[in-house]
Amino acid sequence: MNDKILVIISSGDKGKVITGLMYATNAIKYTWMGEIKVVVFGPSQALSLKDPDIQAYLKELVEKLGYVPDTCKYIADSEGLSKGLSDLGLNVVYVGAVISDHIKRGFIPLVF
Repeated sequence: MNDKILVIISSGDKGKVITGLMYATNAIKYTWMGEIKVVVFGPSQALSLKDPDIQAYLKELVEKLGYVPDTCKYIADSEGLSKGLSDLGLNVVYVGAVISDHIKRGFIPLVF
């Protein structure tokens, strides 16, 4: 049985972003799966800097659970978001290869 999940948060819709972050947070907190990776990608990046509810979930992941999500450097740099996302505790990297490598390693992508 595969117990590796790749949670990709890419929506610009707050409800979808919160749902994905809630799942990722609880899956990590309660060890529902063997490995969980989180990538904040696309429209969710800008939304993360604007919305305090989303920031609270990210803060819980980083500060309380010690998990640092990856976020897309290309989009962040293009939209002037890199510093803000880094300040939230996210790892600003080129995520195309990261996502591909996780899938090659057997992670099942869940996209929100």
